[in-house]
Amino acid sequence: EDVIESVKKTMKQYTDSGVFVPQNPGFLLLDRKTHVMPSRKGLMVALDLEHYSYEKGSTTLMRATEGTILARLPPRVRVREAASVELPHIMVLIDDPDRTVVEPLFAKKDSLKCVYDFDLMCNGGHLQGWSVDGADDIAQIADAVSKLADPEVYAKKYDIPVPSKNELLLYAMGDGNHSFATAKLHWEKTKKAAQDKGESLDDLMATHPARYALVEIVNIHDEGLEFEGIHRVLFNVDEGPFFEKMKVWFAAKGSEVTTEKLGEQKEAARIFEKTTPDAAKIGYVNPAGCGVVTINKPSKSLETAVLQEFLDEYLAENKGTKIDYVHGVDSTSTLGGKAGNMGFFCPDISKTTFFRTIILDGAYPRKTFSMGEADEKRFYVECRAIVP
Repeated sequence: EDVIESVKKTMKQYTDSGVFVPQNPGFLLLDRKTHVMPSRKGLMVALDLEHYSYEKGSTTLMRATEGTILARLPPRVRVREAASVELPHIMVLIDDPDRTVVEPLFAKKDSLKCVYDFDLMCNGGHLQGWSVDGADDIAQIADAVSKLADPEVYAKKYDIPVPSKNELLLYAMGDGNHSFATAKLHWEKTKKAAQDKGESLDDLMATHPARYALVEIVNIHDEGLEFEGIHRVLFNVDEGPFFEKMKVWFAAKGSEVTTEKLGEQKEAARIFEKTTPDAAKIGYVNPAGCGVVTINKPSKSLETAVLQEFLDEYLAENKGTKIDYVHGVDSTSTLGGKAGNMGFFCPDISKTTFFRTIILDGAYPRKTFSMGEADEKRFYVECRAIVP
């Protein structure tokens, strides 16, 4: 309660003292430089939460990319309920291989008003931002986004039947999934409270700023955005019984599992490249060496999703076995090679198939991918009022 009250008090102090600098209606164009990448381009926008759902199997215009842990939401909602402004770290991805939405604005950035240009703290790099408030520029953005959402174009891009407009996936959560889900839950509670008071829901929908959430849109094909797979390491596991249970579990689902020893770590770490639609291949490492698990007739297209489905049930039944999610092949090899352990090498995430996988399989399993290092995350720079 003390923390929430402090947040509320500080936000009011900042608002009253002029710390926040008001901007014209429109967007903010961003260019972020880090120690890893010379440029990551983005566009600050407010997305309509009426077109988002974090529910499993959702087909809304905006969707979670990983499973949402509902238990994380209530304390976050309490903070948002007390807040007058939002300062988001949320990054939302669009699939724009022709670079039609964000990138054209950089050709004219010299004619836009620069609103900030400064170095960030803690090895965070450098940030530049420009105001995009001209009618022609806003119309250009809207037109480009509309073309991405054209059902015929969408179907051709993802090699699927032409969908209805309420089945399109246009925005995928990249970072800050639970923050965006918090904004959604807060908006739903705001609507319910208004209805309980007999207030007009139409008026609320038309005017209340909490209907929207501020995010940075980034093109998934931006060179400054890196995707890395996150590997799995099991502790206190016996190879023989583990693989026997795996074979039985998948057999019950109509899939056959085989295992084979491999000579080198490098081969095991990249074996996923030999996956086909009919056979998922997952490399592993344990004290006995490296190998590959082949799962025939997999139920999902991503190897990590196929593996995690089994691991969740195995861990629930074998309480003595623990799991950790590890970055880097070498770290996975070191940990997986210790006595009683086993590591699984999960695939890199392909930018070209990222959206299609979500469309076909739904959200990725938790801890499937990461985007950049910790000091490449968004800073809390931009803010927006969420109370009338």
